[in-house]
Amino acid sequence: MFKLPKAFSVLGLPVHVMKNYPDWLLDCLKAGQGTHVITLNAEMTIQAERNLVLAKVIQTAELVIPDGAGVVLYLQYLLGQKIQRCPGIELAEKLLETVAQQQIPASIFFYGGAPGVAEKAADLWQKQLPALTISGTHSGYHSPEEEQQLLQTLTQLQPQVIFVGLGVPRQELWIAQNRHLCPHSIWVGVGGSFDIWSGTKTRAPGWLANNNLEWLYRLYQEPWRWRRMLALPEFAFKSLIYRLTAKDVNSLEY
Repeated sequence: MFKLPKAFSVLGLPVHVMKNYPDWLLDCLKAGQGTHVITLNAEMTIQAERNLVLAKVIQTAELVIPDGAGVVLYLQYLLGQKIQRCPGIELAEKLLETVAQQQIPASIFFYGGAPGVAEKAADLWQKQLPALTISGTHSGYHSPEEEQQLLQTLTQLQPQVIFVGLGVPRQELWIAQNRHLCPHSIWVGVGGSFDIWSGTKTRAPGWLANNNLEWLYRLYQEPWRWRRMLALPEFAFKSLIYRLTAKDVNSLEY
């Protein structure tokens, strides 16, 4: 049995704590160990409180990384863990770069985004890393019949790494439902990463990200998200209550 990393509870959801997430995933890749990677942030944590199916998917995933600043601060200040934020997009980028640099025989598949976005993102990565093998792409907008064709394609190709950019919680639920088709693959929910890789959108400036304000830039780009951003103060309040009512740190370990 492949050894799972140590996990701590953040509002009842596991977050795995380790020094190097990309290296652990590379070990999984080389061993053919099927893995579902969850990139947890405050917004997803609050969604999981109201969506028990999503909560179950997170609880059973092989790797849950601290993607959001709120989750990182919870681990640092409330649980005393020495941990840095690991944005899902950076984890995915590191994985792609290492696979290409080490010439690991692994094929990649991009699924999600508006029509043409995943294809453009794949083309840009292919130009940047010619040694990379991207076996296919598929838009996140399609008919039920087209989705069935996508599932057949994945079954036939058996790509070793599958990036799914459908947004939360759709991508997490879709992976959980379909990962049996490629049981030895690494499945990663990458949110809007395809938009950034394709140049459709840009990431927040470094000074915002370094000060835990990346959410503000995202709100500037997508003002329609303001209702979803209400999860941030809700997460902060519930974190304090949850920690105050916990008996000790050890009781929060998985």
